[in-house]
This record gives sequence, structure tokens and C-alpha cells, in this order.
Amino acid sequence: MFQHKFQENVSFKTYTDWFILSFLAGSINSGGYLACHRFVSHVTGFATLSGISIERFEFLEALGSLLIPLFFLIGVVVSGYLTEKQFAHKLHGEKYAPVMGIVAVLLAFVAVGGYFNFFGVFGKPADLKHDFILLACLCGACGLQNGAITTASGFTIRTTHLTGLTTDLGIGLVRAEFKKLSDQEKRIERRANLLRLAAIFSFTMGSIVGAFIFAKFQYIGFLFPMSLAIYFSYTAKKSSSN
Repeated sequence: MFQHKFQENVSFKTYTDWFILSFLAGSINSGGYLACHRFVSHVTGFATLSGISIERFEFLEALGSLLIPLFFLIGVVVSGYLTEKQFAHKLHGEKYAPVMGIVAVLLAFVAVGGYFNFFGVFGKPADLKHDFILLACLCGACGLQNGAITTASGFTIRTTHLTGLTTDLGIGLVRAEFKKLSDQEKRIERRANLLRLAAIFSFTMGSIVGAFIFAKFQYIGFLFPMSLAIYFSYTAKKSSSN
């Protein structure tokens, strides 16, 4: 059953926040792929890689591929807890502040660690002996962000991967155009569908911009999504104090 809590009275700033967060996720995903040939904004590929590694009797690689998604899960759990806590204390303006602060720290660690050769060579396929911490940090950052936006949007938007978002869009189109709903319900559903389309576009644009940045600056390029995360953390705190 497809249900969500999307409401009509969502502010323009909230829409903008969601679009920029999708943009940020796309840029991080580009960075992860260009750094070590792994997509980090979703965990499906790691399950497939573990199966391939087992077939090749590379059991340590398989174990590493299975462990990395746990950091995405940890990020979602931490993010969901912090975001729900902000809502429980009626600190809606601060809902992104603690989560995006942690994301910024993780991305800063990746940028600095990569600059000082703590990880594998940028652009070479992942070697879990050198890139496990890199992948764990990036997956954790994506999990943190995705948990925050999913909770805050009433489970309408997921910014770090497009498979679930495209599925929600398809179901939403059926609900809006073919299911018997009230005029208000149809209006809400259509607005949610437009939001999903915009998030898909923003993720794609983030991937394009990120590709150019990381191709030129390599690991230092992670300072770009880090700056966006800092912006969100700062503006969330500022808006709550006004």
C-alpha cells in the first residue's frame, strides 16, 4: 500500500532545501564513482559485488562489500533519530542542522584524507584494503542525508537514489490520474509528483556538476558538497533562532 504524509502547506524554502539536497547527493555519488568506481548513494551494487566476489572465491572482498552498506544503515538510523527528536521538541527549523553537520565532518575527512593519500589512488577501482574507510564515510554521509529528508518529507522524497523515487513517481501518477480521489487528494498527489520529478532533475544536475569538479580537483572536490552541508547546518540553526 502506497501512503505518504505529504502536505500542501510546505514552504518554498523547504522545497528549495529538498532540491539542493538532491543536488548534493548527486555530486557525492559522482565523487564516489570517479574516486574508486563505486556508487555510494545507494547500496544495491554492494550486494551484487559481494555475490561476484564469492563466485571468484574472494571472500574478504565479499565480506567488505556486505559490511559497507551497514554504514548507510547506521547513517539512516542516526539521522532518523536526530530528525525525529527535533520534531518531538518542535524544533522544525533545526531539523537538518545536526545531521548535515555530521555529513560535513565526514566529507571534510574524505577530502583531507584523500589529499594526504590516506585512501587509494583517485580514479582506480576500489581496493577495500585502502578504500574501505572512504566508502564507509561516503555511504554513511548519504545515509544520514537520506534519512533526514525522508523523515522530514513524510516519506515522500528520497534524495540519494532514484530507483525508489521513480517507483514512487510511477505509483503517484496512477493515484493522481486514475484512482478515485477527492480534488484535494489529487492536488496533493500531483504536487508530490512534481516534487519527485524536480528531485530527479536536481540529482542529475548534481551528478553532472560533481563530475566536472571531481575530474579536476579529485579528493579535494569533496569540499564542494561539504560546503553545501555546512550551509544547511548553518541556515537551519539560523532560521530556528529567528
